[in-house]
Amino acid sequence: MQDTFVTIARFPYSTEAQIAKGRLESDGIEVFLRDNLTIDTDPLVSQAIGGVKLKVLAKDEEQAREILKSIKAYSVDNEGNPIVCPNCKGQHIEMYTTITNFKSLMSFLIGLLFFTLPFSARYKYKCEDCNTEFPIKD
Repeated sequence: MQDTFVTIARFPYSTEAQIAKGRLESDGIEVFLRDNLTIDTDPLVSQAIGGVKLKVLAKDEEQAREILKSIKAYSVDNEGNPIVCPNCKGQHIEMYTTITNFKSLMSFLIGLLFFTLPFSARYKYKCEDCNTEFPIKD
């Protein structure tokens, strides 16, 4: 069991996975990336095959997860201060895109049809601690 690799993280692109791999290897943890060459060849299949898998030996799993957790970047305001959840006052906040109205839906569909980036998107914050969603303040 100790000589088997376990997946501890998935990334949409290999560049993110390479950064995490380098950090773990600098702490002496043996790391293996799976599907990174496939996604480098054709990035559009990333979602279909589950992204680049970051694997470590089973004996190093707990230590590797703690290291990845410690380096995860969360949202900050314009002054560099962490965004705080209005509900639980936690600082584990991530920004994500939503399609909530007709304008953003049409933007998504036009981008999909003409292979362009969407020109209208709605962003929100979500607290990882209590799952509260709240809008971005300008």
